[in-house]
Amino acid sequence: MAATGLTTLLLGATGATGKHLLKEVVSSEHFSKVSEWGRSVTAPAKLPEAGKEKLEQKTIDFDNLDVPTFKQGNWDVIFITLGTTRAKAGSAEAFERIDREYVLNAARAAKSDDPTRKQRLVYVSSGGSNPTSMFLYPKSKGLTEQALATLGYDDLIIFHPGLLMDSERPERRIMENIAEPIIGFLGRFSNKLGIPVETVARSIRIAGELGSEKIPADMKSTGSWGGPSFTTIDNAQALKLAKFQA
Repeated sequence: MAATGLTTLLLGATGATGKHLLKEVVSSEHFSKVSEWGRSVTAPAKLPEAGKEKLEQKTIDFDNLDVPTFKQGNWDVIFITLGTTRAKAGSAEAFERIDREYVLNAARAAKSDDPTRKQRLVYVSSGGSNPTSMFLYPKSKGLTEQALATLGYDDLIIFHPGLLMDSERPERRIMENIAEPIIGFLGRFSNKLGIPVETVARSIRIAGELGSEKIPADMKSTGSWGGPSFTTIDNAQALKLAKFQA
């Protein structure tokens, strides 16, 4: 995989993290082409001027993916920041369809059929994810990670951020409004609790550029849910990686 001139697909670019990540990758000199695909795409007025000429936008139906079109992409790096909540989805079933099935189907479709093509998948999960959890949200995230690891990507990097701060989400939950100032204060003493959304987006972009092999050892860990292993980056590691200069 080349160090520069990477092509990338970003799924979930209109979400809390994705909108900041889109600005990061569009502005990065390491990416020569950026594909933003989703149920909706970013309005031109919200795009950075620098680099937007390399942006391709496409609306897609996650319930009926055009797999042949995905296969033609042959992207070097696929970023997935898709996610939702049970309340926003309307039911547990709808939540799992969006939070897990959409992610897995898109990741599977984006994987090239060319065995010589090296691809990197970067997925934004959540701290506390666990496929055996008794709670819906962490269980869905853990099951998604477990399944992504079996797809055969050359490099899989999974982020486990804490509370996303300064996220500007229109559907911010009451507990987030209560927790954010508390986490912000406690963050002076611990780097494991929360992270500004712009910071985690920067870290995700850097991870996509570097790949697992080039990420410093103290800014990554190895994860596995009983199957193939993958690289994980927790809240504290993401804070460090965001400051990394290659």
